[in-house]
Amino acid sequence: MTEANDIKDHNPNSHHGQEHQVVTQGMAVANGIETSVSSRNDRHVDIGGHRIIVSAWNYPAQNGRIPIVFLHDSLGAIDLWRDFPAQSVAYSGHPVIAYDRAGFGRSAPHPSKLGHGFVRDEACSSLLPLMNHFGIEKAILFGHSVGGGMAISAAAQFPDRIAAVITESAQAFVEERTLEGIRAAKKSFADPEQLARLARYHGNDLKKAQWVLDAWTETWLSPEFANWSLEEDLRKLQCPVLAMHGDLDEFGSEQHPKMIASLPSAFEGQGEYVMFKDCGHVPHREKPELVLDTVADFLRRHFPE
Repeated sequence: MTEANDIKDHNPNSHHGQEHQVVTQGMAVANGIETSVSSRNDRHVDIGGHRIIVSAWNYPAQNGRIPIVFLHDSLGAIDLWRDFPAQSVAYSGHPVIAYDRAGFGRSAPHPSKLGHGFVRDEACSSLLPLMNHFGIEKAILFGHSVGGGMAISAAAQFPDRIAAVITESAQAFVEERTLEGIRAAKKSFADPEQLARLARYHGNDLKKAQWVLDAWTETWLSPEFANWSLEEDLRKLQCPVLAMHGDLDEFGSEQHPKMIASLPSAFEGQGEYVMFKDCGHVPHREKPELVLDTVADFLRRHFPE
């Protein structure tokens, strides 16, 4: 999920009509030290019958480190991560890959309505085929909001392919606080200007933006989705798990990171969670250095050089 204010305060770069695009090499700052980050590489890939856009930073890594695959939120896209992927490379040393899910961002429009099993389905429909396409044997998954749920479900289904799961503001079940936040967001998007801002991140296409919005609000608010939960998937996890959450998150209480950290008992030490003070639903935007430090520390402990 993405706050309305998160949509309206940024102008995405235009990438339309390009098979491959390389963004100029630059510098990222980690703990006050400038670190060279190789150029961002964008490409279209046909995955599961859908044409999706994929961006990569420092991939493949010369240091042989496991790549981190980013999974965006319910209204998200690669461009809404802004410079966070490049910063993640600088802080952690791990390469990063991000993609726009089918129907989102600069990927092709989705041909049908989003199904109620979309969180679990993402692993087979896009994530695993994408990993196979790029020759990624194992990945660390970083998921924001519903992307965190997708990361957990993917790790449960394919434990031999997922080395670790990092969630940010993820929902583990349908909470009334979550539904209240969605209802408020849906009301705000009744303003045509808000939908137009959302469309900037989804091909400048109002019809596509409306599909993205409906895929979020109508799915989560439907009676058929009321009993959705990650409990079963969490109990199957066999990898390290980090759940990060803001104490002011309008889309979920601290019960979500607590549940994510406590249930994967198959992994020794279970999971761990971190609560960020005075932080809402987008910690990587609101507290970037804190998020980057937390993630880098987690990765250093579990994947030492």
